[in-house]
Amino acid sequence: MRIGRLALAAAALLLLTTAGVPAGTPLSQTERHSLSSDAFRPRGAAPRPVVQRPSHEPPFGAFVGSWDEYIPQIGRYAQWLGNANLQVGHTYLAGNGWADIEGEPVVLGLWSQWRLADPSRMLVLGVPMLVPNESDVPDGEVARLLGQGARGDFDQHFLRLARRLVALGGADTVLTLGWEMNGVTYTHRCKPDPTAWKAYWRRIVSVMRSVPGQRFRFDFAPNRGLDAIPWTRCYPGDDVVDIIGMDSYDQPAGATFDDYVREPYGLQDQVEFAAKRGKPVSYPEWGLFRNGDNPQFVQRMVEWIRTHDTSYQTVTDYCPHGFWQCGQNPRSSALFKQLMTGSKGAPAGSQPTPPAPTPKITPAPAAPASPSAPPSPTAPASPAATASPTASASPTVPASSTASASAEPAPSSRPARR
Repeated sequence: MRIGRLALAAAALLLLTTAGVPAGTPLSQTERHSLSSDAFRPRGAAPRPVVQRPSHEPPFGAFVGSWDEYIPQIGRYAQWLGNANLQVGHTYLAGNGWADIEGEPVVLGLWSQWRLADPSRMLVLGVPMLVPNESDVPDGEVARLLGQGARGDFDQHFLRLARRLVALGGADTVLTLGWEMNGVTYTHRCKPDPTAWKAYWRRIVSVMRSVPGQRFRFDFAPNRGLDAIPWTRCYPGDDVVDIIGMDSYDQPAGATFDDYVREPYGLQDQVEFAAKRGKPVSYPEWGLFRNGDNPQFVQRMVEWIRTHDTSYQTVTDYCPHGFWQCGQNPRSSALFKQLMTGSKGAPAGSQPTPPAPTPKITPAPAAPASPSAPPSPTAPASPAATASPTASASPTVPASSTASASAEPAPSSRPARR
């Protein structure tokens, strides 16, 4: 009887503790493992789901720039890696206004033509959910905009993007919609209203899937770790997510790769969350950061990617994160080159595209004019196979270790990132 009374008292204490935690309050590691969440149980409380391991090299690539003139850089990067098969092209839509979200036809067309030139290739497109996407918009305004999106006020912009992608050859593009939503960098962040954020994501996916001929895959890609809000609180549902991604940079200072695996909402939680749902993982952004030139991080990250069910990975290749366009990481660059040189990538057809489900929402905004097909992209130049481009200037490193890991490159290389 004494044991029973102690158990009841402990349960009552836990109930009182959890009832006093306001919604959206960030949890420490200790708190996270003492309070259950909507996705995870404390370690050891239940058997871990089986994590699949690929029988081939996951498709890989690097972010080398957003605009169409950066497409030849992919070929040069491949040459630097001993003619490795860089199968993934990763680019972003700017988020200054709604016209950016609808996509520049020439840019979308050239990237889509790069994808169509080889059946083993994959185009990954970062799509902001709100505009302006990097203007320090207050939380109250973000919540209002998310509510508008959930009601369908912005449907027409995503419908135009979907139609353009299909018309220009990008029907099977992977979309990292609202990436790093659990952080604070972007207007499309989740924390101001997680319920509206999830409803808005669902609406965007339904709108884009309503376009005939589409075979899009949607990648839910938070920052690794807790950041501003547990990313599980932002997860919109298995029926509207195809890949469970994670942006993973080498931070905070002094942390080890084992910390990144074990931390709450870290790499282990990601792969278990995905395995439970029968979905692959991805690493759309990864690279060095707070710990400088760190070959051990590179070794462990590549090993992690190769030993899990990874749909694709793309390293962020500008300073301070990268290896080819950043001269300040010579040891990591040499190791990355050693690990990836001559990689054949994944065989064509190893990443099947799921059939498009029946859309739940059929919007009826005014149909945009069909864009004209752009000219074919310029063929990559042929520099010396081992020559690195001039190292870009090192951007200013943000002060907060929990902010988005991406440093700001030259404005012409991609949409601005803080």
